[in-house]
Amino acid sequence: MTNDRTRNRTTTLRAGAATLALAVVATLPACSGSGGGGPHAAEPRPAIAVAPASGGRAVPVDRKVTVRTTAARIDSVRVTAPGPGPLRGTLASSKESWTSAGRLAPGVTYDVLVRATTSGGKRLTEHTTFTTAEPKRTFVGEYHPDKGTTVGVGMPVSIVFNKPIRDRASVERKLGVTASPAVEGAWSWMKDWSGRDRVDFRPRSYWKPGTDVTLRMDLDGVDAGGGLYGTQNRVVRFRIGESVVTTVDTARKTLTLRRGGEVLRTIPVSTGKPGFETWNGTMVVLEKTPSITMNSRTVRIFGPEAYNLKDVKWDVRLTTSGTFAHAAPWNEGKFGRVNGSHGCIGLSTADAKWFYDHVSPGDPVTVVNSTDTVQVNNGYGAWNAGWADWRAGSAL
Repeated sequence: MTNDRTRNRTTTLRAGAATLALAVVATLPACSGSGGGGPHAAEPRPAIAVAPASGGRAVPVDRKVTVRTTAARIDSVRVTAPGPGPLRGTLASSKESWTSAGRLAPGVTYDVLVRATTSGGKRLTEHTTFTTAEPKRTFVGEYHPDKGTTVGVGMPVSIVFNKPIRDRASVERKLGVTASPAVEGAWSWMKDWSGRDRVDFRPRSYWKPGTDVTLRMDLDGVDAGGGLYGTQNRVVRFRIGESVVTTVDTARKTLTLRRGGEVLRTIPVSTGKPGFETWNGTMVVLEKTPSITMNSRTVRIFGPEAYNLKDVKWDVRLTTSGTFAHAAPWNEGKFGRVNGSHGCIGLSTADAKWFYDHVSPGDPVTVVNSTDTVQVNNGYGAWNAGWADWRAGSAL
């Protein structure tokens, strides 16, 4: 049996519980859900993420550099490395991501600097570095003329590569020739006499005496195709000397040398006999040697026409295949009268010494009234190509 005091206490407790329940319900926000995503949820923290990241393994050259931002927009991305220079890329329209274009250069360390701005105007900066893997296959170019030399008005810039070049356009883009005074010129590709890939630059006409020429080779990291990469950066400056131009007339059997446009001497010579005619066209002095041995086997002459001449004096080389202007005392009596050589330009010993002393590498020697024009890759035969044909040899 419950007394009045107990009944009153029970009623009071129930009323208090109901009041507490109402109070709890009253504190719940209207339309509340279970996700906790109310107006006071934390906002994303502004950040910049760069890949590849610093401190990782060597990066393959086919990787892309990517930049992504959180709660910020990209203002600038700079990716640079010694040699290859800046790496270009594309910024998304949202300005929240950037992706590099083209391949990375091998074996170099890239420096990445990113700047961004949050919606509130706060500036963000991220600076990282990464290193690319070393190339497995590389190439270099052997160039002429050499740095600091003075050469004749007919000297082209010539580069012979030690590996086959599949992507000639990519390589040619990284080669440059400038001159003071300026010239119109062009590169042209060919196979060197050795069979290797080669590219030469020549002006439209002979260089002007006194011209300063600069060759720039920015080949470090250049992909020449098939994973073959360049390793060379060179700046080569040389100078064009005075105009020394020689004409050899095989019909008149004379050699005429002009310096600065004026005739210095006309010398009687003996050029190639029938079946061994001297190349027609323009050749360029390659080198000079005071004495050499000439053996016919080196130019594939055998049998009754074979020869082995020792201590041949005052030799001016004109082609890779073996054309020289040199002393030929065994042809005494033929100079100016009979063409009796195996393709070389023979002179008396005294005249050969005079010619040797008056020409330099790069001086053009033009043979007229002969047969079979010298090929552009046989020494420096660039002047035997018409200008349109020469320009057509460019890869660009």
